[in-house]
Amino acid sequence: MTPAPVWTRQAYPTMLDDLRRLVELESPSNDRQLLDRAFDAINDWAVDRIGKPDEFTRHDGGAHGDVLEMTYHGTAPGFVLLVGHYDTVWPVGTLADWPWQVIDGIASAPGVFDMKTGLVQAVWAVRGLRELGLPHPSVRLLFNGDEEIGSPASRSHIEAASDGALASLVFEGAIDGAVKTSRKGVGIFHVATTGVEAHAGLDPTAGASAVHAMAALITQIAALGAPQRGTTVNVGLVNGGTGTNVTAGRATCGIDVRVSDPAEMSRIDAALTSLRSPDPRVSVELTGEWNRPPMTPNPASEDLFARAYKVAIEHGWDLREAGVGGASDANFISALGRPVLDGLGPVGAGSHSRSEHAIIDYIPERTALTIGLISSFAH
Repeated sequence: MTPAPVWTRQAYPTMLDDLRRLVELESPSNDRQLLDRAFDAINDWAVDRIGKPDEFTRHDGGAHGDVLEMTYHGTAPGFVLLVGHYDTVWPVGTLADWPWQVIDGIASAPGVFDMKTGLVQAVWAVRGLRELGLPHPSVRLLFNGDEEIGSPASRSHIEAASDGALASLVFEGAIDGAVKTSRKGVGIFHVATTGVEAHAGLDPTAGASAVHAMAALITQIAALGAPQRGTTVNVGLVNGGTGTNVTAGRATCGIDVRVSDPAEMSRIDAALTSLRSPDPRVSVELTGEWNRPPMTPNPASEDLFARAYKVAIEHGWDLREAGVGGASDANFISALGRPVLDGLGPVGAGSHSRSEHAIIDYIPERTALTIGLISSFAH
């Protein structure tokens, strides 16, 4: 048992101040200027809390947020990767009518659960290892600014950073206190139909409705769902036509697909690419791709959960595992067969909603768990 729980409880007030500091850095995924500001502020804050890193890289995110990578050398062989993201789904200005507040032990603000509390816990875990003088492998921190839009710029850096890691720990929020050992893969696709416009009253047979064709296709798309296999299909966006008296010339729909079984990706791909309009005058175009592969338990990750469970039990805590329908950057690491554990961030709920919150009493405990887990690799 490490002295970490006592230390994190003492550090808790400052950790809470840090959380407010990060939450009040608005960092929507689509605002490069605010992402740059957040990157610089988070870098400065991390250096202030744990010192100048032994290795530092700022990976260019292009149109998206840059990737912060910092390595702190340890006292034991190998390294552990800590992964988090600093972008949020919340547009600039959200803080104006939803400011930081803590009421009855609940912190509420945009991004507090997804996932700025996780960033605080990750940084303070590294500080705890160093300040307590605990033996530990090197620690590599990787914080990206494009996770909420699928990590298009950071995926390759996440995969490279996790190569050879003893473990990768991802600081997304917990699910009812449980860490996440499986997640669904996600595909985002778009179907467009192009027909022939005509006056619906004067010449009703001259046109070929893209909307009518799309309606038929949507029933086919929805039928691809197979809940018994862990596959869900949702057509969440539909647009088309220019007027009620016009045979629609164009229609579009947006599709969200979630799969537990990697084999389902091929089935869905084949079905979507074979979509055909019931009216041969209407053409069909498919775009989109798989955003993340499924995170399925592999032997290395199962061993990692067992290690985390042992650390929790030694401190008198219960630690459960769970699978969820959402995806994260852990999916990329898991798909490579590497040891990864997700959901090490805050206990709370409400991602992407106005009910987003973190239960602050768990922050010291979750940070101490991370400290103990990392240190366990030195024994």
